[in-house]
Amino acid sequence: MTKFKCGSLTFAVLFVGLIAVAQEKGTVQPQQILREIVQGMPKGEKQEVRVLTATFQPGERTPLHSHRYPVTVYVLEGEFTLEAEGRAAQSVKAGHAMMMPTHVKMTGYNRSSEPLRVVVFYVSDPDTPFLDPIH
Repeated sequence: MTKFKCGSLTFAVLFVGLIAVAQEKGTVQPQQILREIVQGMPKGEKQEVRVLTATFQPGERTPLHSHRYPVTVYVLEGEFTLEAEGRAAQSVKAGHAMMMPTHVKMTGYNRSSEPLRVVVFYVSDPDTPFLDPIH
């Protein structure tokens, strides 16, 4: 057998073995929830990553605000509605996520009769405020 054929056979056996291991019972495979290309991420040498949670009771909302960097919201329970200036209102239900735009006036609502729970992911330059209130 030539070196090329031997190498190809070895690769094929390893590849099939990796697939078998990846499909083993009890092995967790991540599920993609959101994939979006964004602009405006921090460009400094260091970034600060924040993961926040929030619970909205029925009818509650955030103050009118904007964000300096992209924000990702993942809905654990209920339905989150975002109203952003110049855009149609957007709602996201449990198990789904959305990106919030940067430098846009916005507010988030729980318009349902059930509690809303979210996880928020934010990457910024260190010590940058999470939001900028609009008065």
